[in-house]
Amino acid sequence: MAGPERTETDLVVVGAGAAGLYAALTAAGTGARVALVSATPLARTASYWAQGGLAAALAADDSPDLHREDTERAGRDLVRTSAATVLCREAPRTVGDLERLGVHFDADRHGNLALGLEGGHSRRRVVHAGGSATGRRVVRQLSAVVVETAGVTVIEGARAATLWVRDGRCVGVVCEDGRAIHARAVILATGGSAALWQRTTNPPGSLGIGLLLARGAGAALADLELMQFHPTAVTGVKGREGFLVTEAIRGEGATLLDADGERFVEELAPRDEVARAIWSKMAESGRPSVDLDMRAVDPALFPNVVSALREAGLDPATELVPVAPAAHYGMGGVVADLDGATTVPGLYAVGESACTGLHGANRLASNSLSECFVFGARAALAALSEPRGEGGEPPAAPALEQPSRETRAALWRHAGLVRDADGLHALADDPHPLARLIARHALLRTESRGAHRRSDHPATDPGLDLHHSVTRGDADEPVFDRWI
Repeated sequence: MAGPERTETDLVVVGAGAAGLYAALTAAGTGARVALVSATPLARTASYWAQGGLAAALAADDSPDLHREDTERAGRDLVRTSAATVLCREAPRTVGDLERLGVHFDADRHGNLALGLEGGHSRRRVVHAGGSATGRRVVRQLSAVVVETAGVTVIEGARAATLWVRDGRCVGVVCEDGRAIHARAVILATGGSAALWQRTTNPPGSLGIGLLLARGAGAALADLELMQFHPTAVTGVKGREGFLVTEAIRGEGATLLDADGERFVEELAPRDEVARAIWSKMAESGRPSVDLDMRAVDPALFPNVVSALREAGLDPATELVPVAPAAHYGMGGVVADLDGATTVPGLYAVGESACTGLHGANRLASNSLSECFVFGARAALAALSEPRGEGGEPPAAPALEQPSRETRAALWRHAGLVRDADGLHALADDPHPLARLIARHALLRTESRGAHRRSDHPATDPGLDLHHSVTRGDADEPVFDRWI
């Protein structure tokens, strides 16, 4: 009887969102053989749902330095300057690369790229494709190119169950069905963990699986306490709970209103400020939401948002939209350098599954898609320089741990927009391993900074500027590490 299938390739990319697709195409462009492992059909990943665009300094009044300064300002003195410099310098070139791959970005009537304004940006620098359908358009096009690329083998419906490590080096992946893939290196592009929270903008698969795979291989994780809560996720509308309403709509003039119909926050402030202002207003009023007024915004600019709401029976051209914060994006992840290399030789991480320090304590809007492409390309090229290690016998594929409904409720209750020691200590005993780690990282950071707000430690500690919480290898407790 034949054993499980075994594949030989140059590079394994786990995850087929924006970062994984671009990494695979970059590697294949050098002549390398790539295995792209996707748990979902192509073009159905979390990136598909991304409504924001790509941030890049393309305007005449903009520059990479201004973009970097905005990134650092939003990140609350926790941004790794070297990572921000790389992103802001290389993002404009990435936009051109995507256009050459067939992505059509929105343009004005003169044919120039239409640049949007989003929260925390001092200039118009966000490019979109189909208004708020950017993720869908980009991922769909890159997926089509991947399918036609001879050097890429797409393995759909396969979940990576464990990383194949031999003599301290990552040499491949083993899937749930026992299929083993041996390679020079592995790139994790598995997305984030926001779906661990009960209320989220993310699809159900965003459970931090890549972080647990990396930890199982001995890689360090960082900043797990830093979950960004998007301010404007729909609530109370049947069939659209958690549906994200892009802040680009606020960039075009939409306003946030309290129960009296009054504005209460600067709509284009960084996300942590807007989310907390909404949360405070909800607590003050006892209402489960505030209202987003986009009646003065041209519906043609954001067709997928408008159509989704109208399908649910709410017309945003004539009615107010009830919104409240929801878990959206993890700034933390697998510790990675500027080429995506983790602390385990042969293992790389990119996109939301990685933590380079780029986003600090609060991600600047639309930097995440740019990050996928800039660091996805860098990781692909670096990974191909790895020596091919001997694989030996691949490990068995363990069952992946799934969060219970109780775990997701506990994360929302104890590690939501506002936390305290009592709730975090309770969460630290949760059965799910990533929930426990999140709690321990949040307990370590005895201050409030960016997306991390401790009611028992409301002040920011300047002594923790540039200090990231890191859990090394198989350690159970995180420590602070200073990154510059």
